Amino acid sequence: MTIDLDQTDYATVEAAIVTSKGTMVATFFPEQAPRHVRNFLTLARQGFYDGVAFHRVARNFVVQVGCPHSKRSATGIPGTGGPGYTVPAEFSDLPHHRGVLSMARGPDVNSGGSQFFVVLADHARHLDGQYSVFGKLEEGLDVLDAIGSVDCDFGPTGERSKPKERIDILRIELRPRQQREPVGEAKDAAGKEMEQEN
Repeated sequence: MTIDLDQTDYATVEAAIVTSKGTMVATFFPEQAPRHVRNFLTLARQGFYDGVAFHRVARNFVVQVGCPHSKRSATGIPGTGGPGYTVPAEFSDLPHHRGVLSMARGPDVNSGGSQFFVVLADHARHLDGQYSVFGKLEEGLDVLDAIGSVDCDFGPTGERSKPKERIDILRIELRPRQQREPVGEAKDAAGKEMEQEN
């Protein structure tokens, strides 16, 4: 099914991020980051992310992906590429909790383009209000953990985050958002509400 991004409420869309380690399913925050959500969905629909590698895996912190220079046929340095344009920052009060998708950027807050990261930490507080949160994982935290636990070498910046094993995004499938059971604290709160009603 093809989703018409001009006629669709982005809150009703989910993305199955199919990787060589398994599939993660993300939903989006169009009210807080409309330009970033549209940018991600547009690039995904165009196949921009097909074949890019997770070029940065900072253990217990984030995994980063989305650089076209990480494709097998690319000649640039992974972590330095983008789509040829940038997206203005859309900072919000959404916290960088585990499973959150947020736009990577350089020193210029308006320099995000295609690279994004997924948070491994329970809460990366120092990122809050500094990066544009645009989505979160609804499924596939086990896949995130598998990506986040690969062995890494030191990269050019001195951070031990260059994966020794190549992990690719094979494709991203856009589809209508599914209804899901709440998980974790949300599920506990829903259960208590039901008990009080009875």
